[in-house]
Amino acid sequence: MEKPNLSYVETMSRGDESFVKKIIGVIKDEFSGEVEEYNSNYNSENFKLAAENVHKLKHKISILGLEKSYAVANDHENSLKEGKGNLHEDFLSILQIIKDFLGTI
Repeated sequence: MEKPNLSYVETMSRGDESFVKKIIGVIKDEFSGEVEEYNSNYNSENFKLAAENVHKLKHKISILGLEKSYAVANDHENSLKEGKGNLHEDFLSILQIIKDFLGTI
């Protein structure tokens, strides 16, 4: 599986280290709460709200350079809108990779 990186954030920052730190801080601050909300909605079988949670998390997936994972998240979002959770385990794996990465930066 692909690995998260900060290439996109560094490109956007144009060398402004404080910008990089700010973006990383926002991602770290929001990520666990968004994952918790997703899990709660998914476990309650509120797939419409879970799809909205996935939509929010897709932005972080994209910012962290996870192109294949973004595609999986997009498919998962669409499946949830149809009342299906068949990509849930794959999505959880992506979230765990991100969580592990955020713990190292």
